[in-house]
Amino acid sequence: MTAPATLIDKLWDAHEILRREDGASLLWIDRHLVHEGSHHAFARLAARQLPVAEPALTFAVVDHYAPTRDRDHVADPDVARMIATLGGNARAHGLREFDLGDPWQGIVHVIGPELGLTLPGLAITCGDSHSSTHGAFGALAFGIGATEVAHVLATQTVWQRRPKTLRISVSGTLSPAVTAKDLALHWIAELGADGARGHAIEYAGPAVRALSMEGRMTLCNLSIEGGARFGVISPDETTVAYLEARPYAPAGADWPAAVAQWQGLRSDPEAQFDREIEIDGQAVAPTVTWGTSPEEALPITARIPDPATRPARKAAQARAALAYMGLEPGRPLIGVPVDQVFIGSCTNGRIEDLRQAALVLRGRKAKVPGLVSPGSSQVKRQAEREGLDRVFAEAGLDWVASGCSMCVGMNGDVVAPGKRCASSTNRNFRGRQGRGARTHLMSPAMVAAAAVTGALADVRPLLQGRG
Repeated sequence: MTAPATLIDKLWDAHEILRREDGASLLWIDRHLVHEGSHHAFARLAARQLPVAEPALTFAVVDHYAPTRDRDHVADPDVARMIATLGGNARAHGLREFDLGDPWQGIVHVIGPELGLTLPGLAITCGDSHSSTHGAFGALAFGIGATEVAHVLATQTVWQRRPKTLRISVSGTLSPAVTAKDLALHWIAELGADGARGHAIEYAGPAVRALSMEGRMTLCNLSIEGGARFGVISPDETTVAYLEARPYAPAGADWPAAVAQWQGLRSDPEAQFDREIEIDGQAVAPTVTWGTSPEEALPITARIPDPATRPARKAAQARAALAYMGLEPGRPLIGVPVDQVFIGSCTNGRIEDLRQAALVLRGRKAKVPGLVSPGSSQVKRQAEREGLDRVFAEAGLDWVASGCSMCVGMNGDVVAPGKRCASSTNRNFRGRQGRGARTHLMSPAMVAAAAVTGALADVRPLLQGRG
């Protein structure tokens, strides 16, 4: 008889090769995703004259530095060098690369699921903190540092410490116009940016089960913004329907066998978690950030808080955040003017996200400039087939190519100093979108509402009568 186990522990045990005396586990990695920032790791291999251990399990993706305009000639020499370096490393080691000209190019955490590289039960790593996105499929997925990237390249394994387990259960249903982005910002605001530190999260409950795969990826993507090591959701019929016929997914006789195996990837009913959190889905509202941490978030109908009312350890942080953001306590969030908007990123650059934004924008004009960057070339083509690109263009927003774009500002898409951006991205840190940029995080639909009003706005009235 084996003791009841959580999904997190089942995934960990399935990949643990050995355990050191200090408790660290050596894990086998099924998929290793690398991008332009992985050049340090390849340099380490070159210095030791080591090959990539499992080239067929490593995939190279151009995303962080990918220009969203004028791709035929990359004008910035630093960007061109980063892209060329990845290509050279991929060719030298025989890796499958998704470069700028590849029809599947896109953000690594978008194309992995699209291609079926991301599958339930796999262990997936990438030198990017938002690798937790893939946990939406019931995968063990987490970001690793440059030294660890080199270790995986050389051995297809990585040393990690097993995290504690936290289950966040969301009861009931989410209200109309409330999305996975709102749910994520809600729990991070409740628990804090370090509220899940030392833990991995399993998301559960009827409100989570009702989410699409796009929504689940958004939720898992943001796990680390609450301090978690990663997040997972057990696979179900929604997962299976999403993955069927994906290019790298099991096919033929392997498909039913894989689905049968995935059905066992769930926490046992009697499994004990180290912590349990319950959230009422009906209590979640359209949410925006007001400060410089994802935890500094409130319902759009709220007022900017007075730092003096916050816990002592948070008060100084709140004062500094308000000074940086140019905001005053007591001011309603609704009506705070914005200078521009951005829709995209590995958090909210999928087709469902673009549809939600287009539903708000259709037939309306944006009062401020903005950029819409789909999460992948596949998403871009699908959006164009559906006419979403025309909706964005007619509203006055720029429709560009796929990549990380304005989320990290490594490719020239940036927010100017002192300018305020309504953004569907994952981090509102100081300077994240450009030196001196002021970022408000929210859902794509809320970004669209900010675009058409020129200010932070409640999207719900704008959606009335629009399905």
